[in-house]
Amino acid sequence: MSATSLVSIEALDGDNTPRLQVAIDDLSASGGGRLELLAGIHICRGLRLRSGVDLHLTAGAILRPVPDYAAYAHTTVSVIAEKSDRGMIVAKGARRIGLTGPGRIEAGCESFIIGDDETVGTFIPAEFRPRVIVFESCDEVEISAVHISRSPMWTLHFVDCTDVAVRNVTIENDRRLPNTDGIVLDACRGAVIEDCTISTADDGICLKTSIGPQGVAIGRCENILIRRCSVQSLSCALKIGTETHGDVTNVVFEDCSVSSSNRALGIFSRDGGRISNVRFSRIAVECRETLDGFWGSGEALTVNVVDRVAERPAGAIENLIVEDITGRMEGAITVISASSAGIRNASLARIGIDQRPGELGTAQSYDLRPTNADLAPKADGGGRANAWTRGADGRVIGLRDYPGGMPAVYVAGVTGILMNEVRITRPTPLPQGWNAIDVVFETAAPDGSGAWQN
Repeated sequence: MSATSLVSIEALDGDNTPRLQVAIDDLSASGGGRLELLAGIHICRGLRLRSGVDLHLTAGAILRPVPDYAAYAHTTVSVIAEKSDRGMIVAKGARRIGLTGPGRIEAGCESFIIGDDETVGTFIPAEFRPRVIVFESCDEVEISAVHISRSPMWTLHFVDCTDVAVRNVTIENDRRLPNTDGIVLDACRGAVIEDCTISTADDGICLKTSIGPQGVAIGRCENILIRRCSVQSLSCALKIGTETHGDVTNVVFEDCSVSSSNRALGIFSRDGGRISNVRFSRIAVECRETLDGFWGSGEALTVNVVDRVAERPAGAIENLIVEDITGRMEGAITVISASSAGIRNASLARIGIDQRPGELGTAQSYDLRPTNADLAPKADGGGRANAWTRGADGRVIGLRDYPGGMPAVYVAGVTGILMNEVRITRPTPLPQGWNAIDVVFETAAPDGSGAWQN
């Protein structure tokens, strides 16, 4: 076979794993090419993609991974996420690999739901769930046109990859199942995500820098472009963090739309990595309140720095531009540093947001989760690790009341913030529990006590 070889495989009843894996291995060993899955249902356990291979799902082709965590014991990965060390389709150290459409991957999330916690608004997930796609240390990666639905955990996870392109991908996950992030770029360098449509309960498009098996950051995340994507998320639609062990720099989100979401735009520093040179431009947002099982509630923009582990202080957030943002929110815009690392040089320009009350009232608190308490919830307080924990008073730890009520914009612990043409339209009269001051700045007095400057 040459590098342009084409191998087509028909759908057969039963487990197709051995024949698919052999075809992938042979194609790679012979110089690479396209492995084409023809129309029909292809049932499989874990697959390992090899260098030079494009796994192509033709129109009408459905790849249906077996909905059983044990089925992926042979496709483990090094970076653990939510206790998961397995993926349905994985690759490591591969070059020139692809997963292309227009077929579908149906990932079977319903088999990984063990209950329903209506008090916080989420399903209760199984303890162990596989991710759909995990590519580690790969170069020249393309995922395009494919439609992925019902992921049990993170959907696309790129770890320490370079030259990544994700285009025209559709992701449709259950809107009540936690940790079903759409696209995660983890310590990747040089990536473009464009023209994608994502609907999920957790983060839509997320950049992070995880910690590796040796206890250090797996790398930096830099030179990333996200554009023309439509996202619905009950966590944060377009996000950096919360795992930030390594630096994140040179990131652009532009010309996107966020609808039916909890938070629209977010940056969350927790683990020591510095986040710098980030721009959000020309984004339409629609943010709604949610029950307190989901982080935040109705914020168009949330930026915060929190020391999650005392021995490893959070890194600073520097050089942030947020411009040409329009839409509506039921929460506020918050820019908060609760860490000495701080937030420096932030610019908010040409922002036009309609702030309206929600039906739940949960937006009247700002949210600094995840905190140290979320790492290992205590049994007496109730909760789920990396999600929510209740204190002795029954309230979720990390939720704080806005001083004086909810404003339009709340800024605390920030050095150098410029606001130009920031217009937040608020109802008249203001609802109960809202702050009469539109923009609230909190600074520290010389003696360390709280002082207000508006």
